Amino acid sequence: MDKFGKSQPVKRTEDLRFLMGEGRYVDDIAPKGALHAFFLRSSVGHGVIRELDVSEAAAADGVHLVLTCADLEAAGMNIAMSGAVVENRDGSKGAAPVRPMLARDKVRYVGEPVVAVIADSLAQARDAAELIMLDIDDLPAKIDLQPGGETLHEEAPDNRAFDWGMGDEAATREAFDAAARTVALDVEDNRIIVNSMEPRGCYAEWSDGRLHVANNAQGVWVHKGFLKTAFGLGDDEVRVTNPDTGGGFGMKSMTYNEYFCVAQAARALGRPVRWMSDRTEAMLSDNGGRDLTSLAEFAFDADNRITAYRVRTRCNLGAYNSQFAQHIQTTLFSRVLMGVYDVQTTWLQAEGYYTNTVPVDAYRGAGRPEAIYVLERLMDRAARELGVDPWELRRINFIKPEQFPYKSATGETYDVGDFGRLLNRAAREADRDGFEARRAEDAARGLLRGQGLCYYIESILGDPSEGAKVVFEENGRVTILVGTQSNGQGHETVYAQFLSDQTGIPAHLIDVVQGDSDLIAQGGGTGGSRSVTTQNNATLATVKAMTEAFIAFLSEEMGVPAGEIGFDDERFRADGSNLTPTMLEVAEMAREKGRDDLLVHHERATLEARSFPNGAHVAEVVIDPETGIVTTDRYTVVDDFGNLINPMLAEGQVHGGVAQGIGQAIQERVVYDEDGQLLTASFMDYALPRAADLPNISFMSEPVPSTANIMGMKGCGEAGTVGALAAVANAVQDALWEQGVRQADMPFTPHRVWEMLNGAKLAAE
Repeated sequence: MDKFGKSQPVKRTEDLRFLMGEGRYVDDIAPKGALHAFFLRSSVGHGVIRELDVSEAAAADGVHLVLTCADLEAAGMNIAMSGAVVENRDGSKGAAPVRPMLARDKVRYVGEPVVAVIADSLAQARDAAELIMLDIDDLPAKIDLQPGGETLHEEAPDNRAFDWGMGDEAATREAFDAAARTVALDVEDNRIIVNSMEPRGCYAEWSDGRLHVANNAQGVWVHKGFLKTAFGLGDDEVRVTNPDTGGGFGMKSMTYNEYFCVAQAARALGRPVRWMSDRTEAMLSDNGGRDLTSLAEFAFDADNRITAYRVRTRCNLGAYNSQFAQHIQTTLFSRVLMGVYDVQTTWLQAEGYYTNTVPVDAYRGAGRPEAIYVLERLMDRAARELGVDPWELRRINFIKPEQFPYKSATGETYDVGDFGRLLNRAAREADRDGFEARRAEDAARGLLRGQGLCYYIESILGDPSEGAKVVFEENGRVTILVGTQSNGQGHETVYAQFLSDQTGIPAHLIDVVQGDSDLIAQGGGTGGSRSVTTQNNATLATVKAMTEAFIAFLSEEMGVPAGEIGFDDERFRADGSNLTPTMLEVAEMAREKGRDDLLVHHERATLEARSFPNGAHVAEVVIDPETGIVTTDRYTVVDDFGNLINPMLAEGQVHGGVAQGIGQAIQERVVYDEDGQLLTASFMDYALPRAADLPNISFMSEPVPSTANIMGMKGCGEAGTVGALAAVANAVQDALWEQGVRQADMPFTPHRVWEMLNGAKLAAE
């Protein structure tokens, strides 16, 4: 990695320590002698707490502290956890019921924490929790997404949290009334459990009235803000750190009950306290993803051009507002409501409901996969009902290259795009012309083959501003401090590579520092496909300032006017001077001259606008009608990510995203029974995709450089999932259509597909 050209597939440098077991995760670095926390959780989906007696547990061997919600309040904590709300269609605010850090008076989902037990060992804490007298009077559980049922919160009559709208409802209705044809489809987007490789965990310690919380999250600054609020502390009284983190996918962006309780326990006891979730505990308590149903409708003119689009969505918030939850299926869904199609008349109505399930929040894509899934499922259904080719229906409705920059119906400005070019390449790379021969070959063996297309677009989200700090260390190494947080994406490699590209500093001499609110005062964390775009934009600003400062210094050293000194990403040069120092050499010169001000450079930069990754996903599936087993046989991706910083890492992100999309489409499904009991709380019941379940994924880059940032790049972290859901689902529907199946909803498990086929057979008889 000492020298390479720009946009090269540099191997991940951090992988060596991970593969050798040398990663430093939160459970590895908890202070020696830290006490263990265990949480007694509700085993009831909905009920009133009639009795809570913790006296026996508090007296048990090894127990140092037992915390209830009343204890947190008595300690002066603000026990209300934050949750986002939207503005309803009538101008009022969405419901904002209190979500306590530990259950108070009622429990509202299985897995809700009620009591924290702190002991010398985890085993002792578990044993003590069994001594707690918790008497709950059951209430009927609400699971469906309809108004009514037992009320969870007084602030939400009929359990409706919000009723939100965007667009022109009247104009959309008029367009439908005047349409030559209309097409409608009900679409279900099943709930998933994130199941990051490393479950959530944290430890907390206090020193001289100052709190330090280490957790495996996707950034430290949001967590620091919530901890300050909860404990009434000042900015310099809280430090949050993130060590190595084994997967996040949006779920670890949020604060959780346990972090506050562990911090309070450490304060009360004057000793460090640690907590680590086990897998079933994670399935019960981590924020879920997706979980919505939509009725989507198109209006067409006589030439098969879409004249209007209308969507009504009902989404599950779970028992409380999570951090971003009311925004997921509203504002974030709306970012790409109309996808890549030139339609200006739209109406989106979204209703959110509280249910006796774990809260739902952002999961890889956060609203954009949900929106594209609905849109692209409806595109395929429309093509069938109109009797046109689904690829051609997309082409004739695409936004054309000459229309950019293009302002969408929901107010987003797409900067660039050439959707037809990408679709044409996808057809070639997926061998669309050979599909019918493959289908016929499978049919001869009694199998069903289907092909599905999804053309997606997404927007990068999150704080558009970021900072970068570059420090020239005494040992000859260089540190770059960043405001994002890797959860396994390869940030250490890509940030070092990019800084090396811009400065000529050998990448193996660059150390990337992240996840420490003491060292990095401000940052946007990782999420929304923002990290590399925003962070490298900040790095460019820092390198520019650093270069200018070094040139001013060299002007005196070289005896050359500053305007005659240039830097070529490798060395400083000036006509008439034999000196051609590198960045490292200039830094050493500055150190020798006592110019410590030249050894640290820090700048912040703000993106002018969002970028919009887009592309075509083509899936082919094979179904055994005797068993209902669906196999994803071929998968082709042609993406426009603009200019790629590291093509190998971008491809890895696509592979991971597609794997998560295929998992949801074919295997993953959260099931609660009528009492709110989670029936899929282990890997015996919840099926994650394994290597054998996935095909080779062919990835191609067809870049149209973005104009929204100087690098011309577009985020790639969530794109694979955004495109995969509809590609696989459309392929399954294609395979089942000739068998009479007209409604095919995820997940396409063997039993569900077998039922679809046999239901269609019975209906035909």
